Amino acid sequence: MSVEFWCLFLALVLALVHLSAASFSFKAQVGNRYSVGPRDEGLLPSGLAGRLDRAQRNFLETFPVFVGAVLMVHALDKEAWLSAAGAVTYVAGRALFLPLYAAGLPWIRTFSWNLATLGLVMVMVQVFV
Repeated sequence: MSVEFWCLFLALVLALVHLSAASFSFKAQVGNRYSVGPRDEGLLPSGLAGRLDRAQRNFLETFPVFVGAVLMVHALDKEAWLSAAGAVTYVAGRALFLPLYAAGLPWIRTFSWNLATLGLVMVMVQVFV
């Protein structure tokens, strides 16, 4: 399996980590009664649960683009050092983003987002190289 596909697999795992972290922290905030009920009140997560929810939504904004870029590079048989390095950079940046966002560290969190975005662009550029 290529580096890009291994990174895609790791990004899938990271998606589940994001989902679990956001879900469990919100459940801890509102309790079982609300989380298993119809949620008619529309409570919003706050504090740590809110940060984890926003981190998950942020991840989900770039994840489909990463999937598409990796699949295009693979389908076009263009996998090379740039797409491999880009895929690793994307996953590393996104993996750093979650704990940094949870901790409320704005500048370094933004750097990890920029790192992940750079990796995404590297994979996309490989389509044309």
